[in-house]
Amino acid sequence: MSLATRISAFFLVLLGLVLAGFSCTLYALARTYLVRQLDDRLQRGLDTLEAAVDIEPGGLEWEPTDRRIALGVDSGISAVRWSIRDGGGSRVDLSANAMASDFPRDWAPASWSAPRSEATRFGDAPGWRMAGRKLVLADLLRQGRGHPDDEPGYEVQYPELVLVAGLSPAPVEAALNRLGLALVTLSAGVWVAAAAAGHVLARRALAPVRRMARVATAMTAADLGRRLPTPGTADELDEVGDAFNGLLERLSGAFDDQRRFAGAASHQLRTPLAALLGQVQVARRRDRSPEEYRRVLDRVLDEGGRLRGIVESLLFLADPEDVPVEMGTLDLARWLPEHLACWEDHTRRKDLRVEVREGGGLAARVNPHLLGQLLDNLLENAFKYSPPGSPVAVRCWSEPGVVVLGVEDRGPGLSPAELARVFDPFYRTDQARREGRPGVGLGLPVARRIAAALGGSLAATSGPGPGCLFTLRLPTEPVTDLRENETEAGHDA
Repeated sequence: MSLATRISAFFLVLLGLVLAGFSCTLYALARTYLVRQLDDRLQRGLDTLEAAVDIEPGGLEWEPTDRRIALGVDSGISAVRWSIRDGGGSRVDLSANAMASDFPRDWAPASWSAPRSEATRFGDAPGWRMAGRKLVLADLLRQGRGHPDDEPGYEVQYPELVLVAGLSPAPVEAALNRLGLALVTLSAGVWVAAAAAGHVLARRALAPVRRMARVATAMTAADLGRRLPTPGTADELDEVGDAFNGLLERLSGAFDDQRRFAGAASHQLRTPLAALLGQVQVARRRDRSPEEYRRVLDRVLDEGGRLRGIVESLLFLADPEDVPVEMGTLDLARWLPEHLACWEDHTRRKDLRVEVREGGGLAARVNPHLLGQLLDNLLENAFKYSPPGSPVAVRCWSEPGVVVLGVEDRGPGLSPAELARVFDPFYRTDQARREGRPGVGLGLPVARRIAAALGGSLAATSGPGPGCLFTLRLPTEPVTDLRENETEAGHDA
């Protein structure tokens, strides 16, 4: 089932419930009103009949001729029928229009009990809406409604009279049937019209989604430059289209980076492989002395080590960034001099300057081996691009919440464009290529990758003058007793 169908079905069910509730409510209100109209007519009819009753101390006298009652003369279906009975149930009088009909002249309510005996009681009989009123002489006299007998013994007197009036509900039922039919027809028409309009509107509203789905389905790896069409309606559909296009933009950039990375890796691997194979081929052209073979093997070993370093760096950069790293608490104030001792045999050892500012805690939670590799990469980069005899400074200090490790050289520096790409794999400046400086452009990307694995950050800055500063920031670790951790870290380093 399509989304447009589901949305339409939901609103149609809701509309159906609303229409049904409205129609039922309107029908119930109309029925209540029309039945009340019948009851009002019956109430007025009983008032007319009661007005024809003469209340005297000797009894109740029925005097229809004296009162000239016109009620019950009309024989139409909507006319009131009535009957008068005495307390024993014997008929006293009957309206003319009730004689030739099925009027229930003996009808009585289920009970006459009430605070006032003459109160009107309503009820239903088959095909009739009925009302009755019971007049009791004793109750009426207590209310002071009687008067002296003007003609004693002249008319029949009753201690009780029962007045009954009825109306046929057929006109009301016919009106209700017409109303019900009109409500059903109107509701059905509204529902059908809403179904057709809702389906069309839903399909038109979701048409951009179908277009985007068709374009996305037709896209392949060779179509990363294509983008999904956006409707330009400045609504949620536009947001969805922009979000997907942003994702495609990032994927396209990632694929471009991957292609560049693969091309650069192929180029960098080709150079040591060509040198290695060249040395082997030269050595095989003729027999050589053991000394020459040893020299060739040494060269092959050097090229093999270079190739292994490139492969290991590529593998490290290709690993997922969320690989867990075993960490431990390390005091950099003590670790740094110990680690730099391994650079004692370097040709530029005298150019190395170390400065540790212990004004605050210099403890961080790191992996000592990875931190050492990061620092070595920064030092190799600094020695490679700065002239011999110029200082290379390694500084360690604390800032709020972080421990900072900086490596600064006095090399040619970097331009803003070069700073933006200095951590890209295989990136080397034009000047480094012209001067033929060794390297493949993986040391700094590996260093930043290690910084991210340690939970820190590595940044490069360069002023308008010579020199470049690489700054590593690591979250601080609260220090309580680091002696055991420092001993373990020293062994690991």
